[in-house]
Amino acid sequence: TEDEIISLEREMKEFWTKLKGIYGSEQISQSLALRDSCKESIKVLSEKWSKKLKDEDLMIDKINEYSNEILCQSQRVSENQERLTEIKSNLNEEKEKNKDLTDSIQELKEECEKKKEIISSKNKAAVERVERLCKCKELFEERLGLEIRRIHNEQLQFIFRHIDHKDPDKPYLFTLAINEQGDYEVTSCTPPLDCIAEFQLKVRETNNFSAFVANIRKAFADLSHK
Repeated sequence: TEDEIISLEREMKEFWTKLKGIYGSEQISQSLALRDSCKESIKVLSEKWSKKLKDEDLMIDKINEYSNEILCQSQRVSENQERLTEIKSNLNEEKEKNKDLTDSIQELKEECEKKKEIISSKNKAAVERVERLCKCKELFEERLGLEIRRIHNEQLQFIFRHIDHKDPDKPYLFTLAINEQGDYEVTSCTPPLDCIAEFQLKVRETNNFSAFVANIRKAFADLSHK
């Protein structure tokens, strides 16, 4: 209340008067000046430390920022290293595949060359056989009454006449081809002969073509007498 405030002010004045009486005005002034100096020093020091703490907080924040950035960089480097390792692995796989493909191509080339050589050799042998047959044509025609014709698919047709005395112009014929293995193969025979397979096997073994033709003519002759 107002009375209490007035009473408090009065008591403070009385305390101040007694203090002055005990210590003196000069000592009180010195104490006040010292107090004010201490307050000012404390204020300056407080501001200085406050600024320093703020600077340290900023530095800590900056350090944390740098640490986070370094961590992110490390993660990116790690990811790039993993990616690089994966790329190297893929490159090595592609190199292996290319090597395998190159080896396969080389093997195919070598196989094709071998097949070409085999085919060329077989073709050469076939041509030689056809040439031998053609050389024998006149001999067969003259001595055996044989006519040889070249028909479709590079086959030769052998036509015998003068076998049946009742009908000298009656044809007895068989067709001969050279198969993929380069062997003689009778593809047709008119009239049919039971022994044609045996003759075919024998000429493959002996390569005696003249005997082969003579045997077939004899078989036709035997058939005409039955």
